[in-house]
Amino acid sequence: MDRGNRCRFALRAPHVNGLMVSDLVPGEVLIALSFCLCGLFLFKATLAAERANLIERQVILVRNDTQLRQVLRSVSPGVTIRIQGGQYPGNVWIQNLHGKADAPIVIEAADPQDPPVFVGGDGGWQISDGSHFVLRHLRFRGQKVNGLNIDDGGTFDTPTHHIRLEYIVVEDVGPKGNFDGIKLSGVTDFVIKNCRVEGWGGQAIDMVGCHRGLIEQCTFRGKEGFSQDTGPQAKGGSSEITIRRCLFVDAAQRSVQLGGSTGLAFFRPRGVLYEAKDLIVEDCVFVGGDAAVSFVGIDGSVFRHNTIIRPKLWVARILQETREPGFVPSRNGVFERNLIVFRSDLRDFVNVGPATAPETFRFAENWWYCEDRPAASKPRLPVGETGGIFGQDPQLRQTPDGWWEAENPAARPYGAGSRALSEG
Repeated sequence: MDRGNRCRFALRAPHVNGLMVSDLVPGEVLIALSFCLCGLFLFKATLAAERANLIERQVILVRNDTQLRQVLRSVSPGVTIRIQGGQYPGNVWIQNLHGKADAPIVIEAADPQDPPVFVGGDGGWQISDGSHFVLRHLRFRGQKVNGLNIDDGGTFDTPTHHIRLEYIVVEDVGPKGNFDGIKLSGVTDFVIKNCRVEGWGGQAIDMVGCHRGLIEQCTFRGKEGFSQDTGPQAKGGSSEITIRRCLFVDAAQRSVQLGGSTGLAFFRPRGVLYEAKDLIVEDCVFVGGDAAVSFVGIDGSVFRHNTIIRPKLWVARILQETREPGFVPSRNGVFERNLIVFRSDLRDFVNVGPATAPETFRFAENWWYCEDRPAASKPRLPVGETGGIFGQDPQLRQTPDGWWEAENPAARPYGAGSRALSEG
């Protein structure tokens, strides 16, 4: 009997033709055991994959408010909750909403063309302490305080993380005062995409101590009767957040605010000496509003490749609102490759407040055009600009989806350029 057969038969029984397994040489025993262990491993892996697939396929259809609140009390990773269209009351509170990286929790409209609308209440939804979840095709309307509030439950060292908001619509929050469309506190690794906020009191999206986020292809539209202090705002130690390909229409007094004013007890992480850093705003369109961008207590942020059309008071602001000892002055901002169309009644180009460091800012290669007095197109800036272009008409036109593009070929590399916009 050859040794190959001895190895094969040894797996079947203790005795084979008078030979014991113990008679096999050590190498043959290792081969036999390896075959057994591989088979066991594959069997367990197959079972685990089947279980994961079963979890991922679990879908719960919700038809009314009672069912929704009951389901939300205990949701397992991988579950999808689909909410039937219609009106639902606000004040929905959800705690410990934890999916997994490979099995997120998804809460969405059963029919994207007929999404559920959560009406009224102090808040629409509040989600405290969660991870790996997706909210999609939901609407919030007429809340007094916040439309959608997501936070870390006050546990600053354990942020809510890895969340996605897609096709969320928030309308008519406030209407006046510090009442936000979407509020995020202590949230990291997040995406807000194809969402729309119309009519709010404080901030369209207020981010306090948030990190590694992306806000993309969203629309922010102001309404008469709402105070609308700022559009998206990142403050309280926030960092590494990008706002990209968004449309702002009469969006706020400060259409986008990089930094802000935060009580020291609410900073995440604690002890940082800036309101925000490493923020980027790019490829966006700003129509109207008092100012397109405000740099407030920042330690480095970039505003680039944006189109600004007829701001009411200023193009940009450099401000300092937090004056605690050791706090950095607003500094190291970059304003480059933007396309600005304005009128001669603009109050000023850049509003510079006290206790700031405007000399550390950089202005480079922006396209400036005063549409009623082209000869007055060169701006007064706090520092010199390199590579600026002045007095040439970019020939802007509005596209059917509300975007703006330059028809002058020379202007196309500046500003937001040609971008597809998708609204919620």
